[in-house]
Amino acid sequence: MVSAAVVAGSLPTGIVAPPGAAAAAARVCSSAADAATAQRLGTGIRTALRGRWSTTSVTVYDRRRRIRCRVSPGRHYDSASIVKVTILGALLRHAIEQDRLLTASEISLAGKMITRSDNDAASTLWKRLGRARLKRFLRLAGMTHTALGPGGHWGLTQITAADQLTLLTRFTETNAVLTDRSRRYALTLMNAVVASQRWGVPAGAPHGVTAHVKNGWLPRSTHGWRVHSIGGFDGDEHDYLIVVLSHDNPSMAYGVKTIELVAQAVHRALNPGRPAAVPQSTPDPAWEIPGEQVPGLP
Repeated sequence: MVSAAVVAGSLPTGIVAPPGAAAAAARVCSSAADAATAQRLGTGIRTALRGRWSTTSVTVYDRRRRIRCRVSPGRHYDSASIVKVTILGALLRHAIEQDRLLTASEISLAGKMITRSDNDAASTLWKRLGRARLKRFLRLAGMTHTALGPGGHWGLTQITAADQLTLLTRFTETNAVLTDRSRRYALTLMNAVVASQRWGVPAGAPHGVTAHVKNGWLPRSTHGWRVHSIGGFDGDEHDYLIVVLSHDNPSMAYGVKTIELVAQAVHRALNPGRPAAVPQSTPDPAWEIPGEQVPGLP
């Protein structure tokens, strides 16, 4: 369960908030440019998490309003399939350092890995890149609290919401790690994720906002289902990032709902008065089938 300081909800409209309620919301989200929206967003996130069994971490960054939100940003989780975005980043950085374009084989593997979450493609690229190149990308990207999974178990990479937000910034703003051309390619893939895997942080987004998303899901004997979603949203004068990581979910569907409750609160606060165009996902029986296997590890 998330702490009481995080999950305490807001009071109904018209009721005066108790002393400290605004301060609690401010501890979740802050902004020197738009404090009112930051407070509204912090309250929305806290309300979305209230009563959920999931252990959840959230980071949000709105560039235009300079809003940052953090709920347990340093807690570690098994990555499941969202580590595939890190693998993609390492692949692109490797090609940049070799002053070349991706090969036809790399393009095919990267496309399958991101748009369909193909595990064999991820395993092939993980092995081809090797741990040294993957670690180099983490260091260059500033992902200092991410630790690669043992052996070929990329899904057991230890991640934090803070580092995942850092990763998204490398794909969504000009930087020295990835070229603008490589960033555009990566975002194109994340925008082309198949419909069945576009649950999570896009939920609640209004018309005119383009979503670039990657999700991960993995059950283990400890902490239940790991269910994660990361995404960047732009267009129509918007530019913001959302990361929601969770475990202790009794099912994948439960984890998806937790994530989407947070996402809806974020989109609603950052797009006031605009109706949601992306509805909450309908649970699919296929969700309860692990996205990847972790043989021999509890």
